[in-house]
This record gives sequence, C-alpha cells and structure tokens, in this order.
Amino acid sequence: MPTSSFSLTNKKVWIAGHKGMVGSALVQKLRREDKSELVTADRKALDLTDGAAVNGWIKDVKPDVIVIAAAKVGGIHANNTYPADFIYQNLMIACNLIHAAHQTDVEKLLYLGSSCIYPRLADQPIVEEALLSGPLEKTNEAYAIAKIAGVKLCQYYRAQYGRDFISAMPTNLYGPGDNYHPENSHVIPALIRKAHAAITSKADTMEVWGSGQVKREFMYVDDCADALIHILKCYSDISHINVGTGDDMTIQSIAQRVADTVGFKGDLVNNTTMPDGTPRKLMSSEKLKALGWEPAIDLNEGLERTYKWFLDNVAA
Repeated sequence: MPTSSFSLTNKKVWIAGHKGMVGSALVQKLRREDKSELVTADRKALDLTDGAAVNGWIKDVKPDVIVIAAAKVGGIHANNTYPADFIYQNLMIACNLIHAAHQTDVEKLLYLGSSCIYPRLADQPIVEEALLSGPLEKTNEAYAIAKIAGVKLCQYYRAQYGRDFISAMPTNLYGPGDNYHPENSHVIPALIRKAHAAITSKADTMEVWGSGQVKREFMYVDDCADALIHILKCYSDISHINVGTGDDMTIQSIAQRVADTVGFKGDLVNNTTMPDGTPRKLMSSEKLKALGWEPAIDLNEGLERTYKWFLDNVAA
C-alpha cells in the first residue's frame, strides 16, 4: 500500500467545515499537537456552494493543505425527506473546493466521504474495492451519490494532474458537537436526546426507530480526528481509505447502551413504521491498521463523554 511522509509543520491548513463535529475535533487536535497554521471561514464569510467565492478565497488565503469536512449531513429521516438539498449542496461543496484546490496548486487535500457510499448489500466487512459494485441504499442515495462524486473528483485530479488529493471514508461518528435535532439527527444523538427526555418527563418507555435489528459501526469523533491527521501524514494513494473501528452492533444494543449511560431504566419500544436503512454496515479498516493506527476510545467511554457534553451544551 502506498504510504507517504508528509509534515504539517509550518503548513497553512484550512479545515473547511470547522464548526461541525468532525471539523471542530480536527481543529482542537491540530492546535494541541502540530506546529501548523490553522485557517477557517464560517458560512457568513464564505458560501462553499459559490464556486467563484471559494476560488477567490483560496487564492487570497493560499492554504497549503485543505481538509474538506464540510457537508450537509443528517440522519435517515432527513436524507429521505430532503434528497435534493443533500445532493446539490454536497456536490457543490466537493466540486468547488477540489477544483479550486487544483487551480491554486494546493499541496495536499483530504476529502471526507461516508460509509453510505457503499452498496446496500455489500459483503461485510466492506473493503474499499466494494465502491460502485452494487445498488445504493435508497434512503440516503442522494447524499451517497454526492459523496461518491467527491471521491472520484479526487481520483481524477490525481490521475490527470498528479495532485496529492486523497479521500477517507469515516464510519458512523458520534461525540461533542453533534446535531441533536429531534428528527434530523443521527442514531446516537437521537437516542441520547430521547433517553434524556424520557428521564426528564419520568416516562416509562423510550422510542427506538426501526426494528432495532440492523447493525452499525460507531466511532468517537476524537478517534476519527486522530485517524484523519495520521492519514494526512502517512497516506498518499488514488484509492480512498476506510476509517472505522472494526466492530459493529445492533441498533437495539446501542439504544440499550445509551439508556444505561443516561440512566433510563424503562422499556425500549420499537417504532417499526420508521425505516431501518441498510441491513449492516461494517467497514474493513485493514488499510488503516496497516498504516499503524487503531482507535483508542471504547464505546462506553465515548458515550459518557458525549452525554456530558450534551448536558453541558444542549440540555443546559
């Protein structure tokens, strides 16, 4: 597997999407550990769906490294309800930033995809080569297509122009800074919110969307940030690389773990009118392990940290 030795020391690094869960974790980690200059731009300063604005901003700021952590994201309900928004905004972000990085000779670019880029019924664990080998999950097809386009953009600019543009595919993430919207959030923040609300209202039951029998892999966001920085320093190849833990569990099991963490003692009730999505989504992280990286934060510790952040920042 092709590797590299890329130093971030004295490099100007732009984290696009620095206020999001992954982006903020990357910013915090880089500030602690690397002698690099961080640059950011919030939505008021720069609209990432505006190609001319993006190109002009990069020309003015001149980053050496770009990490594209910006994206329109949401859970299964949001993806299924707003597919046009998901495909348009994510396509524009990928096209604008990757093309502008090429035009301005950015030294290295890391694009973040998602495990949902893989076929709905891919063999488990999912290897990188499974991309485009079968039909996608319909409930998040729009988001997946946009993310696949971003991966391919990096590959084609690398092949045609020799750019050091790479892609990483994180698994399902959770942690501080997540979205706790009652309908549009991902699995773990949705469950944390429901469990906390059940305790607050002294309810006897807590709703879990779907059958609870599908399986998912979860990674704490600080582990993901650590892995991404490691990839920036050590990886350079046309293939994207998976970022996961190597373990998965049923939604019912993760719901019980969340309930235990929050302290909810009632019953978990499944709402089977809500969709399950892909039956199983466990990624192979063998390439990442071969680079010398493995996760450090287990699920119990990650959930405890996440719930504390929720109490301090959302429930407060």
